[in-house]
Amino acid sequence: MRYNRDEVEGKVEQAKGKLKKAAGELTDDPDLQDEGAADEAEGDAQEQFGRGKRKVGETVENIGKAIKR
Repeated sequence: MRYNRDEVEGKVEQAKGKLKKAAGELTDDPDLQDEGAADEAEGDAQEQFGRGKRKVGETVENIGKAIKR
């Protein structure tokens, strides 16, 4: 399975968010925790969008292959 750019960038954003949340917990900084949670949610949304795009592309590709038969 090949991931598209949105999926990869979403995973990176999720990881950044987790790191910020952990840093915010260690330093007792609620603003950093909130920022990390927002980054993580944004990354999740971007990954889901990318996954949807990939699924649509795979479906179109499969339909094209079926038509050629």
